[in-house]
Amino acid sequence: MKTLHKNNLYCWSEFDPDRNIDFHSYVWVSGERVVVFDPLPISAHDKKHLDSLGALTHIIITNADHVRDARLLSDNGDVEIWAPEAERNSIDLPCSRWINETETLLEGLQGYSLSGSKTPGEMAFLIEGDTLVTGDLLRAHSGGALCLLPDAKLNDKALAVESLKRLASIESINAILPGDGWPVFRDGQKVLSELVSRVQ
Repeated sequence: MKTLHKNNLYCWSEFDPDRNIDFHSYVWVSGERVVVFDPLPISAHDKKHLDSLGALTHIIITNADHVRDARLLSDNGDVEIWAPEAERNSIDLPCSRWINETETLLEGLQGYSLSGSKTPGEMAFLIEGDTLVTGDLLRAHSGGALCLLPDAKLNDKALAVESLKRLASIESINAILPGDGWPVFRDGQKVLSELVSRVQ
């Protein structure tokens, strides 16, 4: 796995030739917790690295289209799977907990509900106050610039833009880790604000 901008954050990736971008799964290590977001199929090399970080404790799904390999990865131990409450009817997984942004999640982890995306209950997650993990609504097809999911896939663009504005108002965001495309490792709130100005 690749080490990211902080020494307790990692990712593994898979290239998608149709979109010409990488898809990512992210790993956050916090004390005794090892948390994976949206797990893709994992190579033997990356699985060995993941195992070296400690026992996997949580798998968190951002939206129904990012279930990916969660079932297989969770079969390797006593792992809690969390997914958005509003996606309950679309996710066929034995989830330990259906979550929403009003709930206390883990120390250092805050959830944000997003509206207008292609699924009804997508969530983004803020790690340690400065790193935003997103699923489908926010992505990056070129380095250093974010974009929204294409209009044709949005359920409601106006609501999607309002969700984007809400995220852009979080001044502490430094890094943005999208499920699809290039991560942003610096000035994340500024990059979000630039996107807001382009899509309004």
